Amino acid sequence: MSGPQRVTLAMTGASGAQYGLRLLDCLVREEREVHFLISKAAQLVMSTETDVVLPAKPQAMQAFLTEYTGAADGQIRVYGKEDWMSPVASGSGAPAAMVVVPCSTGTLSAIATGACNNLIERAADVTLKERRQLILVPREAPFSTIHLENMLKLSHMGAVILPAAPGFYHQPQTIDDLVDFVVARILNLLDIPQDMLPRWGEHHHGGEE
Repeated sequence: MSGPQRVTLAMTGASGAQYGLRLLDCLVREEREVHFLISKAAQLVMSTETDVVLPAKPQAMQAFLTEYTGAADGQIRVYGKEDWMSPVASGSGAPAAMVVVPCSTGTLSAIATGACNNLIERAADVTLKERRQLILVPREAPFSTIHLENMLKLSHMGAVILPAAPGFYHQPQTIDDLVDFVVARILNLLDIPQDMLPRWGEHHHGGEE
């Protein structure tokens, strides 16, 4: 099995809840263990942008997402914002990779400054200090100088900044195609198999005469 077997997936309050839900579905399909974190703002955005309304309590949310994605029992683990005893809060227990999608600019700022005011920020801080894979998917337009400076700072720390900016060279026909473009890029970075988007050049049969 290529790629990490355990992934921390965090969703924060930027637009783009569809990206996080689709990534969760793909990780479950590829039989990965997912440690799921979500902010209150992200839950509000999700109820606005999708027909998914998550229960408030972590245990109920875990049961809901397990049924929603068809995950095996225990494959998805949901933690509250102040669950400091969870595996993701310590370098000795955290997964090898973390994705924040969508990533609000507020969360981006908090991670860049090491704020650790909630479990999402602490999990990202752990990922950075342990030199593990951190992928941040911001969705904002336009970016301010503050946003750009925080992204540069995090990039210097080893994080990957992957804006939710889908391409069009695969000729998308639906919104789902645009969502899949970004999610496929995340999975490629994680080295987890995906069949939503061919890698550049895979289907190129041309050549010089």
